[in-house]
Amino acid sequence: MVNRVIKPVYTEKARTYEIISKIAYLIGVRHSIFENAAEPPDIKIYNELEENPAARIIRRLCIVRTSLICNYLKIGNEMSYNLKNLHTLPQFFDIDDINQLKEDGVDIIKANYKPHKYLIELNRLIINNIDRCRDIFPLWLKWHYIKELFIFPGGTEEHKLKAENTKYYNNKPMYPYQTYINWHPEDMGNILYNDMKFVKLIYGQHRDHFSDNSKVSDAGSGTKNNIYDFIYRSEGTVVAVDCENADPYKVCALLKGLNEEELEKVTKIILYDDIHTSSAWTLLENHTGIPVERELVERVSDFKSLVDLRMTAGTCKEFYQNDIKSFIIISSDSDFWGLISALPQAGFLVIIEGGKCGDPIKKALDDSGIYYCFIDDFCTGGIDELKTNVMLRELKSHIGELLNEDVNAMMASIYGRCRIDLSATEKKRFYDKYIKTLRLTINDDGRMKISLGI
Repeated sequence: MVNRVIKPVYTEKARTYEIISKIAYLIGVRHSIFENAAEPPDIKIYNELEENPAARIIRRLCIVRTSLICNYLKIGNEMSYNLKNLHTLPQFFDIDDINQLKEDGVDIIKANYKPHKYLIELNRLIINNIDRCRDIFPLWLKWHYIKELFIFPGGTEEHKLKAENTKYYNNKPMYPYQTYINWHPEDMGNILYNDMKFVKLIYGQHRDHFSDNSKVSDAGSGTKNNIYDFIYRSEGTVVAVDCENADPYKVCALLKGLNEEELEKVTKIILYDDIHTSSAWTLLENHTGIPVERELVERVSDFKSLVDLRMTAGTCKEFYQNDIKSFIIISSDSDFWGLISALPQAGFLVIIEGGKCGDPIKKALDDSGIYYCFIDDFCTGGIDELKTNVMLRELKSHIGELLNEDVNAMMASIYGRCRIDLSATEKKRFYDKYIKTLRLTINDDGRMKISLGI
């Protein structure tokens, strides 16, 4: 396979819909809204969350609460004059929602309850259950901003119910799909239109600013289609990664952001690594589903790396010995141009980090008809699992020394070894979930050790 000129397609970055789909599910947006394949929210996320009991409970509680608020007076009249209850009012409540709650251990039907008592009980149940949905959302997202959307202000005190009910009645068109959430209503259109709009809005309502757009945007269809086309035209493709000049978390985000079926012709990923790079590379295969070979390159001098030479030699070996004619190079070091020049008969696609690759090499790629794109464009919002696993592995290596360890110094060391750039929110979430839950355990031999509370 030889290179064919593929002009870069510079399209606006695509928006993501994972967060707003989860919010839409939890607050009780109608199933029919999810069924529209052309627009968000995503039916796949709906189906995934239907398998999660904690999510099911919150969704059904929110559905019942919204219906109760919307029909408060009518429901009150039915209860007072016709001795009705929630499960005998099919015009207002779906009995399947009430039955699903009961199956999940939450029986909301009470004898002699009036609407205000039901609203207080629903608010109490939501408060008691919402934290179970915390892990549905990524570490980088401030959970208390999300949690607050579900908390009815003054919702457990009868004399405070009217104010929030009135706010909802007066601004109902401004609520997402007219489902109740706790927010300051503004005429913002559909606030569940995409993740970027929603996250920026809820941060703004807390006088906060969200700026990491890589978490809520993705490479456009033009970029992805060019990668798919390159792979499709090959008999087999090898991904060669210069680990000294690539970020393992961005590489993982790139591969997870591409369709698995489109990657079937990728035979393997070869990591040309140096002992000084992030330990995250060793876990990459577990998170991509693509076979990974790691070539650990020793240094003859602390000041000189041989990774670029080994990558050139290894790629030539794949071309001549294994008959691989198509390569995706991931690196931001212009030294990869020597590799491309050495194999003019091969096909190349290059993925670079925008701020680390100069204009001359980009021009050389353009002039040679070699397509390149930017790894920064791919969404990094879905790689919490890799980050967590890398951090846990480093944490476990410290456990034997923890009794006399300065925890803050230990965590600073872990961040450095993992080479992860975490926000304050991500650090706090990891600290609260894994550090604060460390515990002492004693084995059968009476020896004490510190274990992770997971």
